[in-house]
Amino acid sequence: MKKVLSLVTMFVICFLFVVPVCAQDKPVDTNELLKDKIRADKKLVVAEDMQLTDAEAKVFWPVYEGYQKEQAKLYERYKNLVTEYAKNYETMTDKMAKKLLDDFMRIESDRLKLKNEYLPKFRKVLSEKKVARYYQLENKIDAIVNYEVAKVIPLVK
Repeated sequence: MKKVLSLVTMFVICFLFVVPVCAQDKPVDTNELLKDKIRADKKLVVAEDMQLTDAEAKVFWPVYEGYQKEQAKLYERYKNLVTEYAKNYETMTDKMAKKLLDDFMRIESDRLKLKNEYLPKFRKVLSEKKVARYYQLENKIDAIVNYEVAKVIPLVK
């Protein structure tokens, strides 16, 4: 769990602080390098905690990669939402608050749809216990990320 916490801490730092800095004109896409590092670290944590056999790993990792690719799209949408919130924080109107909340709810709805969409795919390649374990890992990582993000995002005025 300590590895998960350090992974999540790195994700939050990247997500909230490094990403805006990386938006400056630099020839190397530092943002992409950090995202790749986080993905690799998360994969190591999952690999260690899942304790897959060679046969399970062979069929699990392609499904995992597809799921992570789709999840990355949701993270990107969430990052854009946080950026929009930050831009409007000082001058928040009811109209903007409604838009941001509606966008957030769509992202959350899409996150649940994604989990449901991939559940049969994971069940096809792993035992129920291992699928449950994987979903637990994802939920723990999500909970820690959400907590860390919530700590630094102020409430609407």
